[in-house]
Amino acid sequence: MSIKSTVLGFPRMGSDRQLKKLVEKFWAGKATEQELVEGSKQLRADHWALQKQHGLTEVPAGDFSYYDHVLDAAFAVGIIPERYQQLDTAGTQAYFAMARGLQNKSIGIDVPSLEMKKWFDTNYHFMVPEVADNQKFVLHSTKVVDEFKEARALGYTARPVVLGPVSLLALSKTAKGSSTKPLEQLASLVPVYVELLGQLAAAGAEWVQMDEPVLALDLDAAVYKAAFEQAYSEFAKIDGLKYLLTSYFNRLGENLAWAATLPVHGIHLDLVRGSDDLDTALATIPEDKIISAGLINGRNIWKANLGQQLAVLNKIISARTPGRVWVSSSCSLLHSPHSLQPEVGHLDEETLGWLSFAEEKVEEVATLAAAAADPTTVQAKLQVNAANVASRKSSERITRPAVQQRLAALDRSFYTRKAPFTERQTLQRAALKLPLFPTTTIGSFPQTAEVRKARAQFRKGALAEAEYTEYLEAETRKCIEWQDQIGLDVLVHGEFERTDMVEFFGENLEGFVFTKKGWVQSYGSRCVKPPVIFGDVSRPKAMTVDVAKFAQSCSANKPVKGMLTGPVTILKWSFVRDDQPLSQTAGQIALAIRDE
Repeated sequence: MSIKSTVLGFPRMGSDRQLKKLVEKFWAGKATEQELVEGSKQLRADHWALQKQHGLTEVPAGDFSYYDHVLDAAFAVGIIPERYQQLDTAGTQAYFAMARGLQNKSIGIDVPSLEMKKWFDTNYHFMVPEVADNQKFVLHSTKVVDEFKEARALGYTARPVVLGPVSLLALSKTAKGSSTKPLEQLASLVPVYVELLGQLAAAGAEWVQMDEPVLALDLDAAVYKAAFEQAYSEFAKIDGLKYLLTSYFNRLGENLAWAATLPVHGIHLDLVRGSDDLDTALATIPEDKIISAGLINGRNIWKANLGQQLAVLNKIISARTPGRVWVSSSCSLLHSPHSLQPEVGHLDEETLGWLSFAEEKVEEVATLAAAAADPTTVQAKLQVNAANVASRKSSERITRPAVQQRLAALDRSFYTRKAPFTERQTLQRAALKLPLFPTTTIGSFPQTAEVRKARAQFRKGALAEAEYTEYLEAETRKCIEWQDQIGLDVLVHGEFERTDMVEFFGENLEGFVFTKKGWVQSYGSRCVKPPVIFGDVSRPKAMTVDVAKFAQSCSANKPVKGMLTGPVTILKWSFVRDDQPLSQTAGQIALAIRDE
């Protein structure tokens, strides 16, 4: 028995953020468009080779993007707002203007970017397409066809990845000055998708991954069922193509009943966040349809419990016709760092054994598929995985009884303020003596090149701690004095000692570790390196008190705010442990911040 192993997408940036560096070099005029094209082509080839090397039987093609996959999808079907039409739409000028805006006085161009929005509940951000009344849809770019051909030419079995038309329009917004809802123009968009899919069929594609993530939302069934039927009944007429209807980030829920009836050949299930769907899916999805089992978490960084997930996979296999089950990631691996290799020697061996980044997740997918066919072929891998999973469960570094007992001891009275707002307001006004409409800023001031240079020198040991502290205090004093001079009422210290509003606190709290190159894409070329919350969180010492005291000493007659990142932001901007409820981890962080 052979089981197809694949992933829904792979990180674009590269093991050392090569794409970020290449794109930014191009923006700065230090690389040509041809160099951008060729460098990106090499990066795709490297990523396909890596996936094949780790055992995948099919690789995704078309998941790569210079900036954002939603922008790519909009650009491909001609959703290019009028303000960008004066630019070069054949090359990258209009594309990057939609992504970043473009200001160039020499050619009289000043256009803002599209709006940016969070991609569902992830920390990735997408560009929001703008659909005008009577939008003219045309096949403007064949990027996904070209990348599929690239993969085929290199000898890979590839599956094109296409953002489906219903999700594309549902995620779009009505252009300024227009009134038609984007989804109401689906009938005009479908023929362009038919043309694109026809080109994929002509290029030799057998399967197309149709990403329709809106299926994981609470939808108006009457509206969306009709929309999906309208689009996919047309796609079904294209000879030779099979469609994997793909959704992620949640269970399909009530949408599953009608999604299962669509004229597609397979349905992907996110069985990490949507595991509650499985029994219903097995009973609802017709026997002649493939089930793509998303068993490896694409959004977190913990090793999968392969024994546990293998049991789920075997349950699916036993309920289906042989050959009609695939193994995959729950979602694209876009949301995971690239590889654990740079962390060897940086993180301790125990922690390394608990983690799995994109490269390791590819291997986990391949291992599951092999184990379902014949467990003896991967017995050693399964044993190592079981030992790592057991280590994480039993490690004394994970659980701190005092932290758990403190949180458990809180009663309802702890969540109620001791004085009503009106009383607190009166006391605050008397103590602070602020004007009726006090002025202030949110917090951090620009991290200048000089500040970054001083921090780098300190970290390399070229600047002594006393010298670095003296430098930071001088910057803080200048910041306080400047705010006082321009007339602000409540001052801030500027946060020159902090690299990041979450990283700073993570570095000073127990229960966190930090990777060396655990970068993930936030938007465009912007990458972040989230802290990893591996155990119970506590505050062993004061984090900001000394800096706050010094800052206040710089102002004799105006208050200086203490600057603390809230517990939910710390939680949401980190890779969070998955062995206890989020509420418990959030409560531990909240107590630590409360102590500060």
